[in-house]
Amino acid sequence: MSVAILVFDSVTKLPPEADGAVVIGGSHAAIYAAHMSAKFGCRAAIHHDAGIGKDEAGIGGLAYADKLGMAMAAVATASARIGDGADLHARGVISRANALAISCGVVPGMSARHAAELLKAAPWPHALPATKGESRYTVEGVVCADSATLLVPADRGRVVATGSHGAPNSAMATAPFRPLLLMFNDAGFGADRGGVLALAELDKEDIAAIAVAAQSARIGDGRSTLQDGMISDANAAAYRLGARSGGSALALARALAEKAG
Repeated sequence: MSVAILVFDSVTKLPPEADGAVVIGGSHAAIYAAHMSAKFGCRAAIHHDAGIGKDEAGIGGLAYADKLGMAMAAVATASARIGDGADLHARGVISRANALAISCGVVPGMSARHAAELLKAAPWPHALPATKGESRYTVEGVVCADSATLLVPADRGRVVATGSHGAPNSAMATAPFRPLLLMFNDAGFGADRGGVLALAELDKEDIAAIAVAAQSARIGDGRSTLQDGMISDANAAAYRLGARSGGSALALARALAEKAG
């Protein structure tokens, strides 16, 4: 039976066809996204390294996937836009690979397109991941969500720190909930400033949004965005709330809470 190569902008929700396929996903290669690829049964996965960042969180999912028996690789942030699976497929260059992917012949410097073909030979089936624990928390009155897809209607008017990158699909996922302020990880900015394109999109909806530097906070970890993040970019709506490049995400959240209080 032939193995399909499927391309998606995000791996947080995948169709049944992903089961047994090699998936190129625009998501970061942190643990949360690797968990989702494994959960949906991907034979192997290629994600974005999100600038690698603090504690190498942007590729933290590679070792996680190895333990499950799933081959996984990541493309360099400078080579393709995060959140854009088609761009990863067209322009992506592999920066890191786990042991199982290396055993299939995947090496840094290789095109994502070539790597995907090699990953058709990845071991299958692999173990499914254990149920993941809670990925939403409240810290100092701020909603911390490991993924932008975890927002709920009750987040309207609140400060929300996500572990997600700031690509356009993150704007689409969060805008309907209209938080007071959204926080993302800049994923190292990367090709075409793909890691922060959501900020301008949200500004059109008059929704304040900032990005924190990938080197300052662990991508895929909403609490790290809030507690560790240093602002690297902000839209006009966030600027009006006091956001400034180089400032602390936590200090901004506290200032907004003080004003509201």
